[in-house]
Amino acid sequence: MSKIKAIIFDMDGVLIDAKDWHYEALNQALELFGFKISRYDHLVTFDGLPTRKKLEMLSKEKGLPVGLHSFINHMKQIYTMEHVYLKCKPIFNHQYALSKLKQEGYGLALASNSVRVTIDMMMEKADLSKYLDFTLSNQDVTKSKPDPEIYIKAIQKFKLTPEECLVVEDNENGVKAALASGANLLKVDGVYDVTYSNIKKRICEIENNSLMSEGS
Repeated sequence: MSKIKAIIFDMDGVLIDAKDWHYEALNQALELFGFKISRYDHLVTFDGLPTRKKLEMLSKEKGLPVGLHSFINHMKQIYTMEHVYLKCKPIFNHQYALSKLKQEGYGLALASNSVRVTIDMMMEKADLSKYLDFTLSNQDVTKSKPDPEIYIKAIQKFKLTPEECLVVEDNENGVKAALASGANLLKVDGVYDVTYSNIKKRICEIENNSLMSEGS
């Protein structure tokens, strides 16, 4: 029977309600040059992709000059930090869930398409760093989600099999990455679905299914 031994969380939309911060920060940077991403395009096309990929798409589709990418990326990180500093706070459900899971002996990690400096600051402001065994950023991999590389790397760091890991994700690119890694999945609609009871319920389902398939 496959027993779940580690839980790997995405960050934006899972542990941090930061989707709007990224959207607003990127638009602040783009508006310096007269460009903008609509909320519809953000939700349908760009959600969960790293900034670098979003800028490549804007260059192809909207003619954003490639030479501006690094400056816009730099400004976007500055604006994101301002949002994080002002708005990022601990959420009780997450404090409770991660502390209980840690106590019960599960490995806990974070794997995000965000850059390292953003992850570190968000985890510190949300007071979650102390529960995590490690974090992986898009700077730790060559291909970002929807490629499974970041989840495969996290599973390897735990020295576990994919079947022994549960990934908590909220968006399509992350879900594709999680499933392609071979790990189990808990898909949530947002940060307030990330509760101890929802995580434990999913773990029980996975372990019961594994038991039933062994018995059949």
